[in-house]
Amino acid sequence: LSVTASCRADELAGTWLRENGDVRIRFEPCGDTICGIIVWLKPDSGSSAKVGQHLFYDLRRDGKNSWAGKAAANGSIYVSKVSLEGASLNTSGCIMTGLFCKSMNWTRVP
Repeated sequence: LSVTASCRADELAGTWLRENGDVRIRFEPCGDTICGIIVWLKPDSGSSAKVGQHLFYDLRRDGKNSWAGKAAANGSIYVSKVSLEGASLNTSGCIMTGLFCKSMNWTRVP
């Protein structure tokens, strides 16, 4: 199953920088799913996140260039969507059945 995850993760795999420049995450296979791990935080960003923390997890393909799973931030678990278009990535996370949602844009780090 991990080989299948690797094939499905090819487009998403790699390091991504959040639009505000505060966080870099690396998407990679995690068993039979894909996860996004924080690999860098801007010094003095004020974030409670930690390098090595799984920000996205249980991501599974949910269509062409899109994945669905979960995200963890600020002590909450979010239903997450990840969509890829070229070198741009959009992530969204919602809690309370979509009542509260937040989206972020990311760019691939070479």
